[in-house]
Amino acid sequence: MAEFAQSDTASAQLGILYVVATPIGNIEDISARAIRLLKEVDLIFAEDTRHSQRLMQHYAIDTQMMSLHEHNEVARIEQIAGFLQQGKHIALISDAGTPLISDPGFKLVREIRKQGFRISPVPGASAIITALSVAGLATDSFSFWGFLPAKSSGRKQVFSDVSQNRETLVFYESSHRILDCLKDLSEIMGSRELVIARELTKTFETILTGTASSLAKRLEQDLDQQKGEFVLMVSGSDDKPTEMDSNTQTLMAALLDELPPNKAAKIVAKVSGLKKKVLYQWALEQKEK
Repeated sequence: MAEFAQSDTASAQLGILYVVATPIGNIEDISARAIRLLKEVDLIFAEDTRHSQRLMQHYAIDTQMMSLHEHNEVARIEQIAGFLQQGKHIALISDAGTPLISDPGFKLVREIRKQGFRISPVPGASAIITALSVAGLATDSFSFWGFLPAKSSGRKQVFSDVSQNRETLVFYESSHRILDCLKDLSEIMGSRELVIARELTKTFETILTGTASSLAKRLEQDLDQQKGEFVLMVSGSDDKPTEMDSNTQTLMAALLDELPPNKAAKIVAKVSGLKKKVLYQWALEQKEK
């Protein structure tokens, strides 16, 4: 257990919390280090112990498991902190992929870190990165928005809020809402290019590219394509904004206190995507007020 060694003498007797990524579908997509640590730690906290039992049996891992899910996470924090204080090493896993990414664990990790315990990541599968790697959309900049609201009005509001974002947009969606989601997306963002990745690394893995309307038609024609878990990726907006929002105005005003209009406009143009001429004209108008 050399990995458990700690250089800080004062904390040498404290346990470590390992945040361990597990497969998102194909059971072979797990690192040798993750398997070793799951065997060596004193306890494994899993989102669903019954679901994770298949993974444990496959790799002959007999470490004791306890549940940690959205309904008991807060109650588990004090208990886990106590185990770490006793020097026990603990692994946190979710049902699939990397814990905390639209899965439980955020409240635990935040509080355990505040209490000064060591937390170590054990990287591996993540549906977001897996999907982006094969989507053919820009990956130099992307944002992840988790699961979309259940109601159409909520989804449309999210799509409207991010419609001018220039980076690739990534969402999770469920099988029983994917078709309605595509119809809402088509209404708000029109013919924007998008990719839906379904059942990644599993037997019926499918990756489809098109517009929201064309993909909606394809899913209507093939009910099997509506099954499973989805990662929805939308290309960023090509439209440059033409008007200044309140945040841009605040930034310009702050810079104008220190810089001439030309330099302030040049800097904010890089950040906001607005044309320098628009920003420069706004700066001149402020001076005239």
